[in-house]
Amino acid sequence: MSDSVALDPVDLEILRLLQNDARTTYRDLAAAVGVAPSTCLDRVARLRRSGVILGHELRLDPAKLGRGLEALLLVQVRPHRRELITPFVDRVRALPESRALFHLTGPDDYLVHVAVTGATDLQRLVIDEFTSRREVARVETRLIFQQWACGPLLPPTP
Repeated sequence: MSDSVALDPVDLEILRLLQNDARTTYRDLAAAVGVAPSTCLDRVARLRRSGVILGHELRLDPAKLGRGLEALLLVQVRPHRRELITPFVDRVRALPESRALFHLTGPDDYLVHVAVTGATDLQRLVIDEFTSRREVARVETRLIFQQWACGPLLPPTP
């Protein structure tokens, strides 16, 4: 069974526009998609209720907050058991340096996106918060030189 929701072209355009600027007013959004503001409001509410729209995010520049070095940490957990994984995930999510956490398939179990003040801070984070944990078998670090946001997420076209 699919979790996807049926979306018409107006819904798709609303989602595209909101992903580009979530602060767009309902009046401007309605004008852009060619419906009444009340209809637009109803459609956005339906998209929220159905779980298509999960929330709104505020994106910040880590460098402007004093965290100018970003890295990806590939983490291998051994043994890979729930009683070790849950506390590990909770701890990583609570770290102020953590930006995102992904559970993976393959030789690495987790990918952690972090933002730190510099190389010394990254070294401290890896040693004190990752390799010091008994369940962490290996950590591999990849520095992020640059990143780009990609276009809006829309359903695949048939």
